[in-house]
Amino acid sequence: MAIAIATQDPSSLVLASRTKVKVEEVIGKVKQITTKTAVHFVELDLSSQESIKKATTTINSLLDRVDVLINNAGVMVLERKSTDEGIELQFGTNHIGHFLFTKLLMDKLKYAAQHSTPGSTRIINVTSQGHRLSPVRFHDYNLEGKEVPLEEQPPPELPPMFSVAGGYSGWLAYGQSKTANILFSIYLSQKLKPASIVSYATHPGCELMICTFYNG
Repeated sequence: MAIAIATQDPSSLVLASRTKVKVEEVIGKVKQITTKTAVHFVELDLSSQESIKKATTTINSLLDRVDVLINNAGVMVLERKSTDEGIELQFGTNHIGHFLFTKLLMDKLKYAAQHSTPGSTRIINVTSQGHRLSPVRFHDYNLEGKEVPLEEQPPPELPPMFSVAGGYSGWLAYGQSKTANILFSIYLSQKLKPASIVSYATHPGCELMICTFYNG
């Protein structure tokens, strides 16, 4: 994705990641494509709100505007884990982390939109078919076994492997985080329409397990 963007010669390209060595490989490839783009690595761990704040402080100091923000990072685990703030890891990383990251870059996005064609400033949230596994469990987003209303429960036709065992299911936790990505995009498009910013939720490809189940 970074290489595809680089072919359009943006003035700046920021790659935020936990793993510098992997990003440096991408940066090397980008520099082979264009010499017009300033490429920056920014360390970012979306499971840590402190890391998010540090990363956005760095990005805000590097750039005067953000034309396109792609929230692409994600995690999937089957055993219960938590963020630094005690939020279930997948919901805390895949949704809450991106929510905070986007919020802290909002001024730069709005500034870009003021100087661009309406709709060209965009926020892309990468999701998946995982949203079909679970709605957002507003009454129990940490999957702690709390009672949830019918509309927040997973579809009844899910096979046993997706059931909540001991109050936790990694699959359902992943599913609700992907549903949250989609709802986040809908909200952003509605809320930021006056600012001429649009948001899209994109599905990059088929997860074999999920597609096998739903497509037979």
